[in-house]
Amino acid sequence: MILNGLLYTFPKELKLLIAAFVVVLSVGFYSGLLFVSETSSTKPNGIEEQYLGNEDDENAKVMKFKKSEQEMLTLVHGHILSMSIIFFLTGLILITTRLNYKLKLFLLIEPFVSIILTFGGLYLLWKGILWVKYVVMFSGLLMTLCYSLAVFIILKQLLKRSTKLR
Repeated sequence: MILNGLLYTFPKELKLLIAAFVVVLSVGFYSGLLFVSETSSTKPNGIEEQYLGNEDDENAKVMKFKKSEQEMLTLVHGHILSMSIIFFLTGLILITTRLNYKLKLFLLIEPFVSIILTFGGLYLLWKGILWVKYVVMFSGLLMTLCYSLAVFIILKQLLKRSTKLR
């Protein structure tokens, strides 16, 4: 079965459904990033402070306390499950786009690696392995870039007229 470029042959109704899904999913995804930037900063120390607290910092504008183990497990569990579903569904659509095989494979698999590194890294950071905050930052950035590129490719190809498969 040829999947590369199959998206072009979908009926208009299916293309509209996919476009609506991807747009609404993206609103949720990017609003989540907005929440992260509001609560924990995009700097390594801000990430550390969000999960380990800042009770010792007399100059802190907002007092934050170390998360409990239950809070951390809930956060890690919920995000790993929900992000896996997001990237699985996005990946199913991306498979049908016309794209270089290696790039497509990277965009399909990398987000799952980043999910584990990001949210597993947050748990390890909470456990006291402080250098992991840099892994969390990098993997979170890479996950966001992969998602953004996949969505761009999907929406761009949804807007094109049907063409023959190669």
